Amino acid sequence: MELFSLEGCTALVTGVNRGIGLALAEALAEAGADIIGLYRTDCRAAEKAVTRYGRRFHALQCNLEQTPVEGLSEAVRQAVNLGGRLDIVVNNAGIIRRSPAVEHSETDWDAVLQVNLKAVFFLTQAAARVMKEQGRGKIINIASMLSFQGGILVPSYTASKHGVVGITRALANEWAACGINVNAIAPGYIATDNTAPLRADPVRNRSILERIPAGRWGTPADLKGAVVFLASPASDYVNGAVIPVDGGWLSR
Repeated sequence: MELFSLEGCTALVTGVNRGIGLALAEALAEAGADIIGLYRTDCRAAEKAVTRYGRRFHALQCNLEQTPVEGLSEAVRQAVNLGGRLDIVVNNAGIIRRSPAVEHSETDWDAVLQVNLKAVFFLTQAAARVMKEQGRGKIINIASMLSFQGGILVPSYTASKHGVVGITRALANEWAACGINVNAIAPGYIATDNTAPLRADPVRNRSILERIPAGRWGTPADLKGAVVFLASPASDYVNGAVIPVDGGWLSR
C-alpha cells in the first residue's frame, strides 16, 4: 500500500547487527527503504537481510559507548553522505547492566546512560538539523516496558528508558510543526540476547509468561509492523506517541 511505502527513503538504524535492530532494518528495507546500519562490531547479517529485498545497505561503524557528541554529529554527516539523504532514524542500540541498586557501579550507570539516552538525544539532534532542511523526517526511539515500570536489578536501564520516553515527547513538541515526527516503540518481553538471563531463570521466565496475555515471549519480528507504520506517511499525524508491542503485558 502506498500509505506504508518507504520507496525513495533512507533510514539510519542503530544497533543493526542482531535482534531487534536487525528485524527493524529488514522491515524498513522490505517496505522500500535503503538502510544505513550503524554497528559496533559486525553488520554482515543486516547487509544480507537488506540486500535480499533489493535495497542498498551502507555500513557505518560507531561505538556509541565511547563516541563523544561531536562524533555523533559526524556519524550523521557520514550517514547523509552515504545515503544521499536521511528520512528516518531508528534509535535502537541499547545496553543493560544487571546488579542490585546498592551495588550498581558508576561505570555501569554511565555506560548505560551514555548508550541508551545521551547518544539517542545527540544523534537525534544532529539528524533533526538535516530533516528540518528537508521539511520532514521520522524519528523512532526504542523504549521498553521499563519506561513504565521499575524492573528488578536494572536501575540504570530503567532510568534510561524512562528518559527515552521523556525526550520522545519533548522533541515531538518542538519539531512536529517542522514536519518531523518523533515517536517510540516500547517492546515487551522479546527473546533477544538482553533477555537471555530472564529466560534462563525458570522462576522469572514462568512469572513473565504468566502475566503476558498472549502467552508467549515476543520475537524481534513482532516489531516490524510498528516500525513501518511510524516510518511511513501512514503516521504523519502521530506525534509523541509510545506504542507498546508487548502481547498485552501493560494491560494486565
